[in-house]
Amino acid sequence: MYDIIILGAGVIGCAVARELSKYNAKILVLEKNEDVCSGTSKANSGIVHSGYDAHNGTLKARFNIEGNRMMGDVCDELDVPFDRIGSLTVCTDEKNIADLEALRERGEKNGVEGLRILDRAELLAMEPHIGDEVVAALYAPTAGVICPFKLTIAFAENAAVNGAEFRFDSEVKKVYCDDGVWHVVTDNGEYTAKAVVNAAGVYADVFHNMVSEKKLRITPRRGDYILLDRAVQGFVNHTVFQLPTKLGKGVLVTPTVHGNTIVGPTAVDMDDKECTATFADGIDSVIEKSALSVKDLPTRQVITSFAGLRAHEDGGDFILGEPDDAPGFFDCAGIESPGLTASPAIGVYIAELIRKKYSLSEKEDYIARRKDILNPSTLSLEERNELIRREPAYGNIICRCESVTEGEILDAIRRPVGARSLDGVKRRTRAGMGRCQAGFCSPKVMEILRRERNIDLTEVTKSGGSSKIVFARTKDGDSNE
Repeated sequence: MYDIIILGAGVIGCAVARELSKYNAKILVLEKNEDVCSGTSKANSGIVHSGYDAHNGTLKARFNIEGNRMMGDVCDELDVPFDRIGSLTVCTDEKNIADLEALRERGEKNGVEGLRILDRAELLAMEPHIGDEVVAALYAPTAGVICPFKLTIAFAENAAVNGAEFRFDSEVKKVYCDDGVWHVVTDNGEYTAKAVVNAAGVYADVFHNMVSEKKLRITPRRGDYILLDRAVQGFVNHTVFQLPTKLGKGVLVTPTVHGNTIVGPTAVDMDDKECTATFADGIDSVIEKSALSVKDLPTRQVITSFAGLRAHEDGGDFILGEPDDAPGFFDCAGIESPGLTASPAIGVYIAELIRKKYSLSEKEDYIARRKDILNPSTLSLEERNELIRREPAYGNIICRCESVTEGEILDAIRRPVGARSLDGVKRRTRAGMGRCQAGFCSPKVMEILRRERNIDLTEVTKSGGSSKIVFARTKDGDSNE
């Protein structure tokens, strides 16, 4: 029996796991996919929001501000790249400057620091490619960009080092409480615990509704994105938003922490909680709408497109804590934007609720810091040569686009909560994220996975489950076929 079972290994589930691992408790994280960061958390803008958008007094506003203020220290502890580059929310009509003023006032009431309205001349000095029709913008210097993969993986690794268990390929089928004990039934076994944390993203309503009479409804809201090659690095230097609507903050254009430029998302409400396919009309819409805020976007440099699902709850706010009729069941539901920003603060909040309820004691040997995978390109020539002398795998380039070495891939596989698929390696090392989008490095990465995991090549997958890449060896087939 566990003390706490966490449903979902996205950024919220892993943040909660990390905070709970500070205490003497037996923790299990269940994830239906084959890796952390495989659902909502893997496909978003990577923005650390300043906090002006959420309405005053909401949980979104509170945890956005708290998470933003925590992010620098958290990323320092966990060795996660984070750049506080600032954001610009632009308007294209003089009549809408009043809306910018309203956002500024809302942000100041929320506690956002440094907000100010810029005129077009100030904007052009900061962003030469700003759209021709843009007349003003709200500048938020506390906004930033982060790698959502790296943050989620760092939370998970740190939690695992401190004793939390992770079980993947474990789809939860049923949750119920019997005589004060929570039972979680999966497709590969049943687990029991004193408490359950529901961090299941777009499925959080499903599990909540199994245990509470007060029903939730989460609508998956698909967002399409395009990603531009690093060759256009510097095209924009800040996150450029459009004035928000009821569906979100519009199409943004922003640099990433890795030097790419990301553009999106759309906002399309779906019935299918698994529909992350991209569609031509969605991509066309992203390109068309982005031109309102940033002109001459070099779309010939697009290297990939993708889509993600946001977990939009009907009430429009985060839902955190125990339902009145389900004590010991802790919701983290409706976590859409600014969920990534809020994740460190939500982790602390939920862990504190559980600590108080179950009188958990702090560990004396908690390990707070974690080091990311070593990137040899950050070393001096002398240091890199010495590294290669000690560990020759760091001298073998596997991904030419991103200059990822075999040593980095080996580290990604061997670490706590390590990579088990091509996508798992990609999220941890960027092997396959460059211009050729894994066209050249996939066979080499597959061979390393096969060797390290001691499996047949036909068992190597892109992202777990049925996503096999090699189905049979031609030399083993019937020569007459």
